[in-house]
Amino acid sequence: MKFTFLFIILAALSVNISSAQYVLIPMDQQQTNHLKAYGIIYNHIVDGYEAQWLLNYRGGSFLAQSENDIVRESRLRNVRVEQITDAQASRIIQEVESNSVNMAAIPLQTAPRIAVYTPPHLLPWDDAVTLALTYAEVEYSTLYNEDILNGALEDYDWLHLHHEDFTGQHGKFWAAYRNAPWYQRQVRELEEMAAEFGFSKVSDMKTAVVRTMKDFIGNGGFLFAMCSGTDTFDIALAAEEVDIVPAEFDGDPVDPNANEKLDFSNTLAFENFELTFNPAEYRHGNIDVPVRLGELDQSMDFFTLFEFSAKWDPVPTMLTQNHVSSVRGFYGQTTAFRMETIKSDVVVLAKNSGRDEAKYIHGNYGEGTFTFYGGHDPEDYTHRVGDPPTDLDLFPNSPGYRLILNNILFPAAQKQTLKTQRDPYDEESVNSFLMAVMGLNPGDK
Repeated sequence: MKFTFLFIILAALSVNISSAQYVLIPMDQQQTNHLKAYGIIYNHIVDGYEAQWLLNYRGGSFLAQSENDIVRESRLRNVRVEQITDAQASRIIQEVESNSVNMAAIPLQTAPRIAVYTPPHLLPWDDAVTLALTYAEVEYSTLYNEDILNGALEDYDWLHLHHEDFTGQHGKFWAAYRNAPWYQRQVRELEEMAAEFGFSKVSDMKTAVVRTMKDFIGNGGFLFAMCSGTDTFDIALAAEEVDIVPAEFDGDPVDPNANEKLDFSNTLAFENFELTFNPAEYRHGNIDVPVRLGELDQSMDFFTLFEFSAKWDPVPTMLTQNHVSSVRGFYGQTTAFRMETIKSDVVVLAKNSGRDEAKYIHGNYGEGTFTFYGGHDPEDYTHRVGDPPTDLDLFPNSPGYRLILNNILFPAAQKQTLKTQRDPYDEESVNSFLMAVMGLNPGDK
């Protein structure tokens, strides 16, 4: 009798386990490793499988069929997963697609090919995005000026820029580091590279690189930039025909009317800004907010993510998915953006709490998009030259790093999202999401 009862229990458990055909990766406070969860889903898509991004559902969770060894891979990386049945998956989709909630289910189908713009030699600072991609186990390629000018961007969908100076002023490190070997090597290599491509100045080469990147966006590419890779990108575009580089960097003086000659119609995100021409000032202009180190208690420095309509504004919703609404602030050469310099058609995704400053912005150009995120490292408040890289094993649930990784996933859905301009509440749209998560074809019953 005992053996019969035990057999019935085991049989019931076996049926229950076999019916668990879907995997939910929760992204709320219960998730053990948010950052590696992005890598799990990204690589699942790379391998040819599909997933659903459940916007605003438990912190922006992911739903996928239990295939491609996704459960085992998740557990090996300490990523929390919940095995659920097809009926449970269907109920989740119905809840998410209900007209009464600010949620949406977005199919993730094609992983973007990722490139990071970075010099080939080691610099005395790290890049938060490459740290995030490496930690999440997301494959990426590195490109630099010669690759960009030789057309390498045609092979990629997503490009990242970080602590870079596209104005040709070598990061404005002249005052503090002009005698440092790494700085002298960087200047020498950039000057040699510019000459090789027929440019008389580094600033001219950088302008050509920026123009090529802008064309990449216009043709459907996705650009994500942090720190000084944000404002110097637009400064280079605005000053395309103007000499804004002090003699300490290129041997001839700045155009005395440089600020009056800036062309803001060429820029992506910013307008009506002014530049500083002091070579010793570690700042390019007034797009960036003034440095306030010591003026603000670090424990009180936060920026707030805005909430968007998941069904009507899926792209900004994807970019702001998180398990918290307020994120700890952090500095960089470009820390945040003054609101009065941001173009009216640019979407502000997050603002510094209590201050009229944008931390995170997004916009469209041509067929593609750009996203700018102020600051250098979300888990190092005042990351300085020579500081060691952040160990993300200590910050597996970092909200600030989550925003970076949102950007590598949204292109997997964004093109389809833009092409699908139907009413998100109509019956056809809801049914298509349900069928997608169930793995059914349109002709299936």
